Amino acid sequence: MKIFIIGGAGYIGSHTVKIAHMAGHDVITLDNLSTGHQDAVLYGEFEFCDILNSKELDRVFKKHKPDAVMHFSAYSLVGESMIDPYKYYNNNVSGTLSLLKAMIDNNCKKFIFSSSAAIFGNPEYIPIDESHPKNPINPYGKSKLMVEEILKDFKCAYGLKYVSFRYFNAAGHDPDGQLSERHDPETHLLPIIMQTANGQRESVSIFGNDYDTNDGTCIRDYIHVNDLANAHLQGLNYLNKSGSSSAEFNLGNGDGFSVKEVIQQVKKITQKDFKVVEGKRRNGDPAILIASNQNAKAKLKIELRYPSLKDIIKTVL
Repeated sequence: MKIFIIGGAGYIGSHTVKIAHMAGHDVITLDNLSTGHQDAVLYGEFEFCDILNSKELDRVFKKHKPDAVMHFSAYSLVGESMIDPYKYYNNNVSGTLSLLKAMIDNNCKKFIFSSSAAIFGNPEYIPIDESHPKNPINPYGKSKLMVEEILKDFKCAYGLKYVSFRYFNAAGHDPDGQLSERHDPETHLLPIIMQTANGQRESVSIFGNDYDTNDGTCIRDYIHVNDLANAHLQGLNYLNKSGSSSAEFNLGNGDGFSVKEVIQQVKKITQKDFKVVEGKRRNGDPAILIASNQNAKAKLKIELRYPSLKDIIKTVL
């Protein structure tokens, strides 16, 4: 299939470009390079394009005539979304509407959407399944939930078929060493810990040590980026099946680890000690987020290649 990968120069997108190419798909990356890196697009064509530019979107759709779209392009910093919500609603919601209109105008009806566990807010129970109440507590999570609601309307009105994946915490690197995680600034826990262990940072900061968890620090569910990328291909296969309906799936490992546990695991694996600084909580951070991935495993036949935190950490060494 010919697939548009929106945001394919970013962390998860670039890994998905590689895996989709290796699976035999014709991939075209669309990215405005605001946070992505063109040298991370190792396969397929690249089109410099901003999803808020409707004329440019229409041009590339008419040029390439894709069969499906995978949409990774979104601002995703929870803290930043609290102080600059316009940036998040404009790009994540208005930009996605612009993209969806280009799809409908060009008769492209298969869509894989990168949603987020942030749509759930503070969990009422653990693990979090697909039917869990949606009460996002920050503009980032609200922007993702808004798009999920938009997709339901586009399905009814225009015949769009979609899969929404609610990510928990993506982590790890391409095991072949071709791709890595390069955010600027870096905000993800594992690369920050590794940079500190390798002497590139002075310390690791823990934001909050008074949560209602075993050690007082936030607990998160970490899933390897390649497992996420493979899930997107499984989602596309699901949409291609006769009689399949649009659906939402939670994507996580199914296990939770506290910030302190991740730090200790890295220290154990690397045999390196480093400075850890404990500070105040960040606004918008739930105490615990752990996925139930049973629905994705059952319906998409997903099998995790990196099922443990240790497996994930070893790919970034």
